[in-house]
Amino acid sequence: MAQGDPGALLRRLFDAALAAADPGKVVPRFLPDPPPSGSGGRTLVVGAGKAAAAMARAVEDSWPHAEGHPLAGLVVTRYGHAVPCRRIEVVEAAHPVPDQAGLDAARRILQRVEGLGPDDLVLCLISGGGSALLSLPAAGITLEEKQAVNKALLRSGAAIDEMNCLRKHLSAIKGGRLAAAAAPARVVSLLISDVPGDDPAVIASGPTVPDPTTFADALAILEKYRIDAPASVRKHLEAAAEETPKPGDPRLARCEVHLVARPQDALEAAAAAARAAGVTPVILGDSIEGEAREVAQVMAGIARQVARFGQPAAAPCVLLSGGETTVTLRGKGRGGRNAEFLLALTVALEGAPGIHAIACDTDGIDGSEDNAGALSGPASLARAAAAGLDAKAMLANNDGYGFFAGLGDLVITGPTLTNVNDFRAVLISSPEPT
Repeated sequence: MAQGDPGALLRRLFDAALAAADPGKVVPRFLPDPPPSGSGGRTLVVGAGKAAAAMARAVEDSWPHAEGHPLAGLVVTRYGHAVPCRRIEVVEAAHPVPDQAGLDAARRILQRVEGLGPDDLVLCLISGGGSALLSLPAAGITLEEKQAVNKALLRSGAAIDEMNCLRKHLSAIKGGRLAAAAAPARVVSLLISDVPGDDPAVIASGPTVPDPTTFADALAILEKYRIDAPASVRKHLEAAAEETPKPGDPRLARCEVHLVARPQDALEAAAAAARAAGVTPVILGDSIEGEAREVAQVMAGIARQVARFGQPAAAPCVLLSGGETTVTLRGKGRGGRNAEFLLALTVALEGAPGIHAIACDTDGIDGSEDNAGALSGPASLARAAAAGLDAKAMLANNDGYGFFAGLGDLVITGPTLTNVNDFRAVLISSPEPT
């Protein structure tokens, strides 16, 4: 391993992961041909997600305008994630709890795809965060009621596929409904995946792909997490009046989906950067789920195995993983799931020598805070104690943000304009002394 600052190396690995999911690099390779000249076909760009605006600009920069192929459209992204576009309108809205701006944008997107013909092309740009940003409640449900359910889901510890199952069945646009409204136009969806398993039906609640889940599944999730839903929400789910489009629905016959960036791509890019630095990468998985503090316990155990026994690889080694952990709120502190994971890892390692780590959300925002994540090292606990920070008490209070802010070890990138979920790297720089 080349000599240097372990924290700087971990930041380079994170930067390599982000570069692998840069919309400007990955979107152009998957652009479809425009409608033939003379056909009268139009190209309409719609989309939602934290990367939607950057994806829209990538489309504009690569589209063959000079050949007579006009382009127009509308995408919605999170506040602070917009980039200038020339032909595609960009709207900002709230995430993770939807707001009126997102509802208005979703209604306009649905209206724009209605009435298209078979010669028209709908280019749909979808990335993580689209579920909240593309929020159009089903008939009989208000925005406030959907907000209440969304907040309860975020507190519940539900997995992302469970959250999105419920969201689809409370929506007039998700779960394939957007694509159904666009029929008989051709619909090409370009997706940046932020979900374990890269299932297009789960990414942003799958607005352009068939939905295999049902109203009964959505009701079961309410019961599983004991969510006290408004009466109108429960009534809508129990009525099950209009199911989402299922596989084989003829309205979705002209839909195609392309994954343009995945968590695995980001991990492989980080692995290549590690090898270049003389560090052996071990990719543990791109879809690791579970409570953040429990995942941290497992990662700490694997890191100690590397340090003590050189398994599954000898130091210097870096353990790479992605996916989306969950946090069941018990306290009142600040901090997203990456700060929670890293604080739990720090506590579990108890200052073990030669082990450093980074945990960040690739969208640049860990939960609802202003940081992407944080860095930790062998001295973190001692430094915290010297600063009057009680790591175990702060973990119990879900205050990972406060802990790492107190140490000056937050990773702050601002919006990265992409999103392939969480990135975790645990660097074991040397074997444990014998």
